[in-house]
Amino acid sequence: MTLGDLGAEIIKIENPRGGDDTRQWGPPFIAGESAYFLSLNRNKKSITVDLSTPEGRSIVYELAEKCDVLIENFRPGVTQKLQLDYLTMAKRNPRLIYCSITSFGPTGSYADRPAYDLVIQGMGGLMGVTGEPGRQPIRVGVAISDIGGAMYATIAVLAALVARQQTGKGQLIDISLLDATASWMTYMAGYYFATGRNPAKMGSAHPTIVPYQCFETKDNEFVTVAIGNDKLFMGFCEAIGLRQLAVDEKFATAPQRVVNRDELIPILERQFKQRTREEWLRLLADAKLPAGPVYSMRDLFSDEQVLLRQMLVKVAHPKLGEISQIGIPMKFSDTAPQIREASPLIGQQTDEVLRNILNYDAGRVTELHERRVI
Repeated sequence: MTLGDLGAEIIKIENPRGGDDTRQWGPPFIAGESAYFLSLNRNKKSITVDLSTPEGRSIVYELAEKCDVLIENFRPGVTQKLQLDYLTMAKRNPRLIYCSITSFGPTGSYADRPAYDLVIQGMGGLMGVTGEPGRQPIRVGVAISDIGGAMYATIAVLAALVARQQTGKGQLIDISLLDATASWMTYMAGYYFATGRNPAKMGSAHPTIVPYQCFETKDNEFVTVAIGNDKLFMGFCEAIGLRQLAVDEKFATAPQRVVNRDELIPILERQFKQRTREEWLRLLADAKLPAGPVYSMRDLFSDEQVLLRQMLVKVAHPKLGEISQIGIPMKFSDTAPQIREASPLIGQQTDEVLRNILNYDAGRVTELHERRVI
């Protein structure tokens, strides 16, 4: 989807019998269309092809000869069985960039294991550091391992396109969701490497910055506060009416605040219960301190800054009329990304792609429909 936002023409190949699994994920549905699918498939053309048939595979071969990039996320071994693997495709188009996204990579004892985002969040270390002390692990609320793998794939594809300009050759890109998630452990892994101890789950708090977490307010809302240095802490104490904390030797320096976290945080929790969320946000904003509200979706997509940045947009859909979409987070001075099309209906562009890209005549397209290849 990101490559599509950046201007690539994306052809999404789906199974004629039901298509992408996420088309059935719901509720909610909008007039029979999955809200989940609609959120992830804009700027794509959908064609339906039965890959189990020689004619279906032939369509993919012809597309691969004309396309720059092929992205697949089958389990390891499936593309070999279908004769759609990298070596087969590279013989037909040596300039093809072939990006394979799997759960665990194509080699090793885990290669054949099935997985979804939840499994990878658990195995990648993310759930081990997410949640509250003494309580069960919590997954990040969106499919962050899936999204992270896709972002690494996007970066890798763009790098491979640059490399191809220099060498004239395509290449195979191997992206593992487990690798992607493990790579995000950054300073958590650093703490483990330094101490040999597993980092603890800390809710919204931070292991080496205090205060850096959510606080509940008088109206049962939440405010985030991120006080990353001693100067900020002095301003924070002044703003919330607890200036004595800034000169207390137990809290005056960052390391001391970490050591004495269990004493400091209850003091701050009691203080934040004295005012409403909006009162605290005004006070903290006036003091130019890093703080903010914990938003619901309604809050997020009503926020003036989010709207100013065009992160809520309307897109015309061929069946549903106008639908809402998250905007594009990348802003360019000259080559602005665009949402050209909403998520497609299943097979919406099959005939268009076969006729306009592969130059099939109307009779051949009709025959393929009759034989249920497409």
